[in-house]
Amino acid sequence: MATFMKHQPISSISDNKLTGFFAAGAVVCIWSTWIVVSRAGAISNLSVFDMTAMRFGISSVIVFPYVLYRKPWKTLNLHKIIFLTFVLGPFYILAVFVGFNYAPASHGAVFMNGLLPAMSLISGIFIFKNKPKLLQVIGSIIILISIAALSFSSKDLNFSLTWKGDILFFIGGIFFTAYVVANRAWRISLAEFFLCSSVINGIVFIPIWYFLLPSGLHLASLNQIFLQSFYQGIVPPLIGLVLVAHAVRRIGSDATSSIMAAVPGLAALLGSIFLNEILNLNSWISIFGLTVGIAATSWSGKLKF
Repeated sequence: MATFMKHQPISSISDNKLTGFFAAGAVVCIWSTWIVVSRAGAISNLSVFDMTAMRFGISSVIVFPYVLYRKPWKTLNLHKIIFLTFVLGPFYILAVFVGFNYAPASHGAVFMNGLLPAMSLISGIFIFKNKPKLLQVIGSIIILISIAALSFSSKDLNFSLTWKGDILFFIGGIFFTAYVVANRAWRISLAEFFLCSSVINGIVFIPIWYFLLPSGLHLASLNQIFLQSFYQGIVPPLIGLVLVAHAVRRIGSDATSSIMAAVPGLAALLGSIFLNEILNLNSWISIFGLTVGIAATSWSGKLKF
């Protein structure tokens, strides 16, 4: 952030860039609260299948008119549709939701948000033949050390439960990294994303959930149902996506990613406030190190060595 601001006073920043910063800040709040809300839903009377159905069912109904108008199936061949639908589908979402049954919100934020820069760097080296910059390597090393330190500093050091959640979050991170790599290679449009992530997955998953999978809807309160429906079906897959796109257009991907480094810390703070998830000093130090590592990796393209 300091590098971006260095050569221009506050008064010279255009309104467009200000809206970009506001959008990126809003995404940080959305992503952090989604993590906490998802953790709350996973330990509630709702089943993880209910939450997954909300994710695909509600979002697919909302975006269906737009997808029908844009006809993205004309620009995607079958193997791309299958791949994108799979990596953005129930296996990805269920890995995350089930992970919240075992591990706290802070772990979900760290593994899902923290591992992405490191895994993207590795995929860039092997798939796109990128030559990593020094700061990228340093940032990735800091990220991996911080994640390892967080895992071993958990109050559940006996690993009876937490390690299961961490592995599931890691799997979820792999799924999302696969989408990020595909998006970079194929330049996925918004309509193409909605087709695969929401519409097709909604058409496939909702009947399976309704007829075959266990549900806790009848045990959950209306407040729980409304909260999860709003956050799973509308906030991240729709509002969050639009805000990220706006932030990237206005201030660039580096600045947006750097601001997103605040997600693990904010999610951990919200988890401690609303879910009574107590973290020790080592955990907070690990989250701080992770934030520094993500910011360093994200801004590496702007710094010279």
